[in-house]
Amino acid sequence: MEDEEMEKKVQQYLQRKGFRLTELALQEERNRLSTSAISDVALARSDNDPARYHDGYSRLRTWAYSSLDQYKHELLRVLYPVFIHSFMDLVAEGHMQEARSFFHTFREDHEVMHSRDLQKLEGVLSPSHLEEMELARSFRKNKFKIKLCEYSYELLLQYLQKTQALVVLGVINEHITFEVSPGQPSLISDDADVVALIGTSKDLAKQINQKEVHWGLLEDSVEERMEKALAESDKIEAESKDADAEDNKKRNAEGGKQGASLKKAKKDKLVGATGKNVRTETSMVSVAPRVKPELTLPATPVEVEQSILEDLRNRAQLNSVALPSVSFYTFVNTHNGLNCSSISHDGSLVVGGFSDSSVKVWDMSKIGQPTKMSSSQSENGSSQGERISTLDEGKRTYTLFQGHSGPVYSAAFSPFGDFLLSSSSDSTIRLWSTKLNANLVCYKGHNYPVWDVQFSPVGHYFASASHDRTARIWSMDKIQPLRIMAGHLSDVDCVQWHVNCNYIATGSSDKTVRLWDVQTGECIRMFIGHRSMVLSLAMSPDGRYMASGDEDGTIMIWDLSTGRCVSPLLGHSSCVWTLAFSCEGALLASGSADCTVKLWDVASSTKTLKTEDTKGSSANRLRLLKALPTKATPVYSLRFSRRNLLFASGALSLSSS
Repeated sequence: MEDEEMEKKVQQYLQRKGFRLTELALQEERNRLSTSAISDVALARSDNDPARYHDGYSRLRTWAYSSLDQYKHELLRVLYPVFIHSFMDLVAEGHMQEARSFFHTFREDHEVMHSRDLQKLEGVLSPSHLEEMELARSFRKNKFKIKLCEYSYELLLQYLQKTQALVVLGVINEHITFEVSPGQPSLISDDADVVALIGTSKDLAKQINQKEVHWGLLEDSVEERMEKALAESDKIEAESKDADAEDNKKRNAEGGKQGASLKKAKKDKLVGATGKNVRTETSMVSVAPRVKPELTLPATPVEVEQSILEDLRNRAQLNSVALPSVSFYTFVNTHNGLNCSSISHDGSLVVGGFSDSSVKVWDMSKIGQPTKMSSSQSENGSSQGERISTLDEGKRTYTLFQGHSGPVYSAAFSPFGDFLLSSSSDSTIRLWSTKLNANLVCYKGHNYPVWDVQFSPVGHYFASASHDRTARIWSMDKIQPLRIMAGHLSDVDCVQWHVNCNYIATGSSDKTVRLWDVQTGECIRMFIGHRSMVLSLAMSPDGRYMASGDEDGTIMIWDLSTGRCVSPLLGHSSCVWTLAFSCEGALLASGSADCTVKLWDVASSTKTLKTEDTKGSSANRLRLLKALPTKATPVYSLRFSRRNLLFASGALSLSSS
């Protein structure tokens, strides 16, 4: 009121004094201010209108899809961050109905590349959920990095200036960083790393990956001792053969039987040369540096050493030309009840973990034989709660282990096959004796389902991975974990020991792989690059490389010493559930839900990496040697025996039609 009275008095004064022009200027200024106030109110109303997100994203989407084909795939990369943050802004402002409508209208645009993220965000029903959900917090705290060529970037800027799309412009300024490169647009096939979340996780990975990793093999390991003994015996045998050949030559030179002796001498030389090649190939692993164990390792029984020596003596040497024989164990009539399977190191035992909480072990030597139940087995079964059961009228015998109270998600044999571990949704791990057919220990420590459990290469120690976002290291003789590895942002889905037992690797639903020091429990490597949850891991025999497979079917080979990706392997069309390196490290086998086993040439790629360490990973792509399709059996597990025979297993999954 005081302002209005003041304006009236000023106007009366100007009229009294005859200042007509000044009076008109004052009226024009008053009209301009009132018009501006009205437009400000209208703008404030539009700023609070939830429809602005729908309109802004819809126009950007239409423009991107109508762009030239040469630049379209680059411009479409902007849509996902804008979609995510528009949805989260609507939720944060309390427009829940509009947020759900926006989400369901445009989610199909991103279903192929980001289905896991969308499934999680679908559960956001209130602003408080944005604070509670790790994925949403990560999106809010960090920025997306998007790679564009210069011309695509100019096109985007022109669109934003022309349309004055304030909502889209706000999201881009606050949540997106562009990496602009000169020249032509990138290829669609190189889309793996063009949209990435940067910020704390990237900085953390850089900081972690500066730590030192001793990736070599154990000093004076059993296999090394056996290889030395085998090499010496081969050398002595070759020398004696050469001496015999020379004697025969001299003896037969005068008798006219020179032709036959020359053939024998050539044959002996060929055998000797082959033996030398075998040892040369084996020594590729032996050139790896040696490290001291951080854990107290158990003693190896003499009979086990003899068994290893025999396996090494009969080991087949594999390479890109000499591929392995494959023995595939198929589970039938599982009725979708089989969750996991595993094979012992020599292929003699196969275990399956089932949804009805049971664990079943098949002895391959008894397949097809009539059932024989000894009194000692019956006594063990009755006293411990396990029994010997038969399937298919005695044609197929298995040992039934019962004790879990929920579905069994993982099972693993000890290196020598005398023990078996199983993990379950009941949050426990159980240790079983395959000799006594009995449950020995129940390990409790995890708070949620345990997805994976793996014995160390020397036995005695084992590692577990759980829905509680931790991995844990245990020893058979203690019921409490020795170490707890915490740091993943989501479920730890798989775990794998390093060959020297000083490290474990974990794969997670947060799309990262981490390497942990078993002595300190500290994370010493963080591998970022997967676009979906990591389901399988494998370590190379020399300890330098690691393979990881994800839900999208992508496999990545990592160099543990540098923390970088050597090469992505593209070929599977579904989840990669299992990976295995051959004994000399020349081949990698992968098993997938797409019902195939694929064999990859690892040796040629890693040799290229060592000689041309400064070149990019595109020059080091691994070569697919062979794809082995099954009729209709997703591949659950793979294992190379010490003799380099490849074992595989899975459950037949024929469609009802």
